[in-house]
Amino acid sequence: MSGNKEEEDPRINGIKTKIRVVPDFPKKGIMFQDITTVLLDPKAFKDTIDLFVERYRDKNISVVAGIEARGFIFGPPIALAIGAKFVPLRKPKKLPGETIFEEYELEYGNDRLEMHIGAVEAGDRALVVDDLIATGGTLCAAINLLERVGAEVVECACVIELPELKGRQRLKGKPLCMLVEYR
Repeated sequence: MSGNKEEEDPRINGIKTKIRVVPDFPKKGIMFQDITTVLLDPKAFKDTIDLFVERYRDKNISVVAGIEARGFIFGPPIALAIGAKFVPLRKPKKLPGETIFEEYELEYGNDRLEMHIGAVEAGDRALVVDDLIATGGTLCAAINLLERVGAEVVECACVIELPELKGRQRLKGKPLCMLVEYR
């Protein structure tokens, strides 16, 4: 996972083979990495969750923050398995009650993430989860949002990384764990 290829876990290849690439989605020129095909294979889905759980089980993570929408798929089972709370980081106007937000740029537009006030507290040790890192804008916004309330972001976890877009360099020095690189 995100490290030495010689020591790559054999489960990673099984996950990689289940990711579907959809050309020109959501717009022309984008090669969309579709993880829904991973979800259709119970073994690949379980292996994905298990790899992350094995990595974070003993890291004293108190909150798993999942980025809408696919971070909501992977984040809750990881949180349950490691004994952490799950906090959804949502698109604008999706959360009831008081929220704080962070605006950011995407590779194909602008957006913002919102989080309930009080969901994360100063001193929480956070793991940020999403399906993919491209330019790093969304993960960077999540890090900023969590750090603004005093959380320590321990690491970011993504199933897929698009390294040519250099998103890892935008993460304010935070480590990134990814399972699959797509070049």
